[in-house]
Amino acid sequence: EHKAAEDQIKHLAFFDALTGLPNRRLLLDRLQQAQAASARKGKFAALMFLDLDNFKPLNDTHGHEVGDLLLVEAANRLKRCVREVDTVSRFGGDEFVVLLSDLPADRLASTKQARVIAEKIRFALALPYRLTRTHEGQAATLVEHHCTVSIGVTVFVNQEASHDDLLKWADMAMYEAKQAGRDTVCFHGSSAG
Repeated sequence: EHKAAEDQIKHLAFFDALTGLPNRRLLLDRLQQAQAASARKGKFAALMFLDLDNFKPLNDTHGHEVGDLLLVEAANRLKRCVREVDTVSRFGGDEFVVLLSDLPADRLASTKQARVIAEKIRFALALPYRLTRTHEGQAATLVEHHCTVSIGVTVFVNQEASHDDLLKWADMAMYEAKQAGRDTVCFHGSSAG
């Protein structure tokens, strides 16, 4: 029992309770590992900051229960878009961060690969969501919702920047995607592809 309680505490410390995805603390640990691996192997990595574009109206209209259902479905779709070595994290609210590790040793090739994965994510998250809301004693109601995503990406190698800078750059690129009309992918700085 004690071991099970310890395991549960450890799980809660590193994983988001709603989606089961790694939380911010575990993401930062994995980011540090990715930077160290990049330094050893000379390979690039990429950090993507994602924000759902049309999430708030769903919460406002149908309540947080339905919003939570959408976040869980979005998390599942994200996990299907990346490789085993990558990390999908819930950063908070309707924001997610994806860490792509072990990309090619060439910046251009890494940027192209990151763009392909970002577009795959953008397409997967834009598919209609069919969410079933259940209330005790009432018939289940089906809510269909359409939601896009704005994605900011920064490609990096070695330990050329701090965790905070990488997150800030990906976040800034995500805001560029929002300003460009949403449902798009923007790259930070000169790594644009």
